[in-house]
Amino acid sequence: MSEDKKTQGTPTPGNKPPKKESEGTNKTVITVLIGVLFAINLLLGYLWWQDNQDYQKQESAMQSEISAQVKKLDELSVELEEKIATIERLGGDVEELKKVKAELEAEKEKFKSQANWATTNLNRLKNKVEGYEELLVQKDEEIADLKAINEALYTENTDLKTEKENLNDSIGELSEVREQLQSKVEMASRLKAENITVAAVNDRGKEREGEFRNRHIDQLKVSFNLAKNDVAPIEGKDIFIRVIDNNGQVIFDVAKGSGTFMLNNKEEFYTSKKNILFDNTRQQLTFLYEKGSEYEEGEYVVEIWAEDYIIGEETFTVK
Repeated sequence: MSEDKKTQGTPTPGNKPPKKESEGTNKTVITVLIGVLFAINLLLGYLWWQDNQDYQKQESAMQSEISAQVKKLDELSVELEEKIATIERLGGDVEELKKVKAELEAEKEKFKSQANWATTNLNRLKNKVEGYEELLVQKDEEIADLKAINEALYTENTDLKTEKENLNDSIGELSEVREQLQSKVEMASRLKAENITVAAVNDRGKEREGEFRNRHIDQLKVSFNLAKNDVAPIEGKDIFIRVIDNNGQVIFDVAKGSGTFMLNNKEEFYTSKKNILFDNTRQQLTFLYEKGSEYEEGEYVVEIWAEDYIIGEETFTVK
């Protein structure tokens, strides 16, 4: 073998084989690629984390907005209830408003239980809240109108009440005057007995007045005439006489025409009675009463009554 061939086959320092240099280059490229991939992964991780943070912030903001809107619904519900009570008290129609209240409660429960919120849902909630707020503003105007009407009616009713009270006072005064006039007319229309005489008639028909003895009294005769009275109506009247002894007892005998009549809401005896037609002619009346037994000595009173009022009296004495 020649010397040149030996020289070509033996490696010398500084002259490395080409294969080893290529392997070193590949390792460097791989290391760089790994670094780049790692950097990309870090960047993607950061971007994912940042995006997640933004999403969490948006989600939190949305939940806060939802809570705020639902709270508004709660407040609107309370305010709406107050409006219904006010309008009802003022006499307004609340049927439609009650339906809106029921709808609001249903919407409130629906929004509270919503599991998956989206921007459209939140916008819908906001629109609902705005709609209810606008409705309450309208109801404030309606309440103001109703209050004005009620105040006007109250003023009118107060005026009418005052007028009624004044009218009642006037009617009361007129009634009082009428009652006074009626009382005066009744008093003026009362009959009056005139020229009253009490006589004892014996069995021969002889009469004695004033004082007499038992033997002179077969019948007691009471005579008088009714005074003229242009106020008294022409009508039938019951005329009674009551003979009262000195013990305050009424002399009566039902078998001889005596009886009872109402006097001061109490049933009292009368001695004799006549039913007449008062004709305002100063008519003369005579009563004859036969006692059938002796009169005790003493003074007697003869009362003359026209229905329930006394029209005259006279006395006589039995010795």
